[in-house]
Amino acid sequence: MGQHQTIMRLVLLFTLFLAACGAPPTASLTTGALPVPQVDMPAVTRPNFSDAKPVSFGRGGPDGYPVHGIDVARFQTSIDWRAARANGVNFAFIKATEGGDLVDPMFRDHWRGAGRAGVARGAYHFFYHCRPAAEQAAFFIRNVPRTRGALPPVLDMEWTPFSPTCTIRRPPEVLRAEAKIFLDIVEAHYGQRPIIYSTVDFYQENQMWRVGPYPFWLRSVAAHPDDIYGGRHWTFWQYTSTGLIPGIAGEVDINVFDGPSAEWGAWLAANRHP
Repeated sequence: MGQHQTIMRLVLLFTLFLAACGAPPTASLTTGALPVPQVDMPAVTRPNFSDAKPVSFGRGGPDGYPVHGIDVARFQTSIDWRAARANGVNFAFIKATEGGDLVDPMFRDHWRGAGRAGVARGAYHFFYHCRPAAEQAAFFIRNVPRTRGALPPVLDMEWTPFSPTCTIRRPPEVLRAEAKIFLDIVEAHYGQRPIIYSTVDFYQENQMWRVGPYPFWLRSVAAHPDDIYGGRHWTFWQYTSTGLIPGIAGEVDINVFDGPSAEWGAWLAANRHP
């Protein structure tokens, strides 16, 4: 055994000894990374929701998933976050920015309200196809704080046919490259692997799974995402835009996490901001 291998084995044995003795976490000498911090895991509340336009998903529908949450923007002007939390809102993705010059006017209110109510919260950026990705990433960073316990940042990429200023459709390889630029910059700043949100048409036409092994948050309001996205992995599923939840005025997008409550706790421990 070489000298380097001997040192590495001693490091491993020493680390295991510290763990067995209940020693406080220290930086790993082999990777330079800190162990996952201990974060209080909030109890999962079952959904007490309805839908203005319900869809029958059949077997495997969203009712079979215990962890539900929402995504919100300026359209949700009144939210009693404590009531929403008590009625099954376990997480919330909150629109923060769009392009390089638009901050959602409700972002700060939603961010504070969700945090005070104990709702796991993350911020998302709506991608503008007529501005460089690096500029958009810098704008997102300027407006979204690094907050302990926050969910990973989200890049929302979809077509914008009704935009008054930008309806271009660039080639798939260009869009994937732009997505990667944004994701790399944001990941370096927050220290969290970002999530990609996409719609069926955009995801398929641009082969977004080729961007890399990111967690995906996928929209599918008429069928299970496994049936729509070819069985490709997803972490969050947006299943309706017409949800009705106590504490939230009007209709709201509702999502589920792909897994039981125990997996939700493990996912939070591994992905929340330390």
